[in-house]
Amino acid sequence: MLNLCWMDSEGEGASFLKDKTRNRWCCFHHRRRQHQCTQTETKIGLQTTQKNFSKISPTIPILLLFLLVSSSICPVYSTETGNLHANNQTFRLEDELQKLKIIRERLKKINKPAVKTIQSPDGDIIDCVILHHQPAFDHPQLQGQKPLDPPERPSGHNPNGMGAENFQVWSMSGESCPEGTIPIKRTTEEDMLRASSVRRFGRKPRRHVRRDSNRNGHEHAVGYVSGDEYYGAKASINVWAPRVSSPYEFSLSQMWVISGSFGHDLNTIEAGWQVSPEIYGDNYPRFFTYWTTDAYQTTGCYNLLCSGFVQTNNRIAIGAAISPISSYRGGQFDITLLIWKDPKHGNWWLEFGSGILVGYWPSFLFTHLRDHASMVQFGGEIVNSRQRGFHTSTEMGSGHFAGEGFGKASYFRNLQVVDWDNNLIPLPNLRVLADHPNCYDIRGGINRVWGNYFYYGGPGRNMRCT
Repeated sequence: MLNLCWMDSEGEGASFLKDKTRNRWCCFHHRRRQHQCTQTETKIGLQTTQKNFSKISPTIPILLLFLLVSSSICPVYSTETGNLHANNQTFRLEDELQKLKIIRERLKKINKPAVKTIQSPDGDIIDCVILHHQPAFDHPQLQGQKPLDPPERPSGHNPNGMGAENFQVWSMSGESCPEGTIPIKRTTEEDMLRASSVRRFGRKPRRHVRRDSNRNGHEHAVGYVSGDEYYGAKASINVWAPRVSSPYEFSLSQMWVISGSFGHDLNTIEAGWQVSPEIYGDNYPRFFTYWTTDAYQTTGCYNLLCSGFVQTNNRIAIGAAISPISSYRGGQFDITLLIWKDPKHGNWWLEFGSGILVGYWPSFLFTHLRDHASMVQFGGEIVNSRQRGFHTSTEMGSGHFAGEGFGKASYFRNLQVVDWDNNLIPLPNLRVLADHPNCYDIRGGINRVWGNYFYYGGPGRNMRCT
């Protein structure tokens, strides 16, 4: 369910929205040319890429002409130097044109025709797309099909009504998507140009994955169960807006449903909230999903950025900002997520709040997860890029250590798993792990109200974390 404790949601929402434009940035800054005669050319390239790509193609001849003219009027100290300079200009132009071509082709696949468009107060554009036109149905095994009917819920799961569905900023506009459509956050050229790799846009970085690994700068504070067969998991996740100190870092809180050897055959299903300036261009916590079948190498993606997750709900936009959020020593807000395997068809379904079905991951996407999960993990993750040789100050959770407790530290509560007979049961043996406890830590517990729970998080760089 949604839990909102003595909170001024109007005031929180206002402060949540106020800094949208200030957080925007441009990914082309690091590409500025050193040679004087190419600075103008770069400026034109910047202006072009910031427009709709459908308007870029007619400018290509102009850019080529400009390149020839600028090459002829720039000082050339020798024939060899001039030729080298001209070749470098040509290569740069070809690289930029190739990148723009890739972006245009990718945007055509991601952004589907909309029957209605909604402008969110935070600047997002939400497209209402016919349900069977969403990106998932580009998959060969889904083409021509329609979404499945709702599955049987796990026993022991007793949703009380439908719960609140206006937990996202875009719904504050008062607009909604019609029945038979789903809301999809529109992906823009700016989104793709922010990415560290255009070709891998929408995917997590390639990395070797182990539960206790911090390779490639990924650091965790998690609770987990393993050693059995799991068919789902449920938790309520406290929502905050942690500070992320670098555009290419992120901070997230999520559930992982995992199977495989933690090598290249790792299968995961993931859902929660994240702050990622690289993906979204701001510092708002956003509801997200993820999946992979090969340890983040070539399969899977965030949200609906590839053919995979099939959304069935017309009121929740995956990738959209969450509001309200928790405040230090103030109101606390959490979201409840349930992931479980449909006993009849074998697909993995996602439910939000009290009975709101979001959609499902088809079982054919996976190898090991076609059968069951071998581990379930809950908790926080950040990326530490160690800029200037120091540990990042990117926060996890609330940005405060677990020992501060309720209202100050972030939490997961009411942790459960789904067993082989489709029953929701308490965690049999919850373990907790923080791979950098001086930077981010975790403390578990159990009581009658919260069941299995833990507090987790931290500020990152501090006197004990350098």
